[in-house]
Amino acid sequence: MMRLLLSGILCLTLAAQTRQIRPAGAGPQRLDVDLALLGATRNALADLRIRDAAGREIPYVLVPPDPRAAVWVPARMLPLPATKTSSGVELDLGAPLATSRLRLEGLRPPFLKRFRLEGSGDRQRWTELVKAGSVFDLPGEGLRLLEVAFPEGDYRYLRIVWDDRSSAPAPAPGAAFLLKSRSAPVLPVAELPFLRRPSEPGVSRFTLRLPGPRIPLRALVLTVAGDGPILREAQVTEPRLSASSLAPRTLGAARLRRAQGGAAYDLRIPVEAPEGSEIDLRVQDGDNPGLELTGVRAELEPQPWIYFEAPDNGTLTARCGDPRLRAPSYDLEARRDLLSRAPAARASWGPEVAAPPAPAAALDGGVGASLDAAGFRFRRHVPAGAPGLSALALDAHVLATSPRLQDLRLLDSGGRQIPYLLESRDEPLSLPLVWPRGAAKDRVTTYRIQLPQAGIPASRLVLETGARVFRRRVRVLDGEPPQVRAVADWSHGDPGAPAQALVIPLPQAGRDLAVEVEEGDNQPLAIDSARLLLPSWRLRFFRPADAFLLCYGRSLEAPDYDLALLAGRLRDSPAQEIALAAGTEPAPAGTGTGMKAVFWGALVLAVAGLLFMLARVLGKDAKDPL
Repeated sequence: MMRLLLSGILCLTLAAQTRQIRPAGAGPQRLDVDLALLGATRNALADLRIRDAAGREIPYVLVPPDPRAAVWVPARMLPLPATKTSSGVELDLGAPLATSRLRLEGLRPPFLKRFRLEGSGDRQRWTELVKAGSVFDLPGEGLRLLEVAFPEGDYRYLRIVWDDRSSAPAPAPGAAFLLKSRSAPVLPVAELPFLRRPSEPGVSRFTLRLPGPRIPLRALVLTVAGDGPILREAQVTEPRLSASSLAPRTLGAARLRRAQGGAAYDLRIPVEAPEGSEIDLRVQDGDNPGLELTGVRAELEPQPWIYFEAPDNGTLTARCGDPRLRAPSYDLEARRDLLSRAPAARASWGPEVAAPPAPAAALDGGVGASLDAAGFRFRRHVPAGAPGLSALALDAHVLATSPRLQDLRLLDSGGRQIPYLLESRDEPLSLPLVWPRGAAKDRVTTYRIQLPQAGIPASRLVLETGARVFRRRVRVLDGEPPQVRAVADWSHGDPGAPAQALVIPLPQAGRDLAVEVEEGDNQPLAIDSARLLLPSWRLRFFRPADAFLLCYGRSLEAPDYDLALLAGRLRDSPAQEIALAAGTEPAPAGTGTGMKAVFWGALVLAVAGLLFMLARVLGKDAKDPL
């Protein structure tokens, strides 16, 4: 079985990447490591190979980052002529310098200043580097930013033009420094795709996708729409293996801040490096609208750079992604100590080269021991679909009838178990509820609702209304005689803003509930919608080509599959999400072949008994005619 597992995982990870490299002429070259390369490699860059157009291998050396090598070069400052709307300062480095970062010192807090940054090599032709930036130091609000990043280039002169239209002219900085790029550690930054996920009121959730596992992430930097103030708590998590199941693990947290019309901000979340390629972002919105996230940048740890010597200016090819390759050994390593100081032209990455499609290989996680499906109270059919790594979301019926989730089994058409990993999700499972007409009596409106299933575990009831000014007490009852299960106060006093939804924590309860709203002397509060939030769980497994069964409702211990040894690799690979079909009724016990035999046997006996009794009656009537 482990051989099958390893072959399936190998199919997932052997996604080699081929990219072009464009040297800046012949001779020594410096090529920076970027996020795409880190996502493609499967062996810490040991699987990287560079070849020329003739297929010959080009030796290279990975030069590690050295934080001590970062050199900040001071600049001479000259004031710019002031106007009614602007002032500023010109910086002279004395000679052209490859740079991409400016640091200011000696500005007395508190201050906030918008600016425009331009660069030039000859003081005649200027290039706009930053169209509209800001620097600030606001101790009272915990916000500080005195470094400015801009596109890398060779500049001798820079000028900072302050925007004085809405503030007093800024004094000249005490000092200004430019970072010498060729001596600085490489710090890749790249945009990440994200997807908004379902969530409860007052919380925004997003899933972020990295290009591969074990990306050396250092921080996430968010971009949020608008320029209004922000003060919210954010947390980043990823699924990690714990007790043979996947559960959320916190990677980092921060308080997001934005003030002063959006000019002062801190939307950076420091994180530890994730193990997988999928991470989750949760933002506590409080009483505010959901966070309007428009972008996420990944800030990585400083990376090594690649030194090689190009035979000419022809395009080269880089290939990586094969975990079976070991690190190469080139004679060029003998010059490693000299490479960090050697002059080198700046090579660049070209587009990815389309590789011929690899032969399709069925992903197979193997099978477990056989198990009789007739021994389960419930059996759910999952239709056939594309084979491969899949994640099956569990619904309310499963959560209610299998509260510990240890009796869940996936069985193929031959009755053999399909190994899986149980995954706990941070986002809730949201179920809409049918909201009935209320019955008003003694200043209380009572609504009788029915949950999707009896025995649902601890959950949260969410009520929403379009009313703007109200104050109510809400009670939830169940049982006979009715017992109060939860109490909450719900109020809103701003006619110009919609009311926040009411979230009521509920313990495990029966299927029929009564919701009582104390109206006082007011009209009944119009409740527009209601939903139930449940814990969210998934099964992660290799889907077979044929239909299979989800079985539960049997006294079993939690399964112990070899698949748990490869939990990290399964988590690292994208999975096809599957949902149990809506409206599909679980099949109760008694529909198996054994119960069918009992049913038909009992029916035959009953018919035979009826025929025997009928024969006796007819025989008696023949002997005693009327």
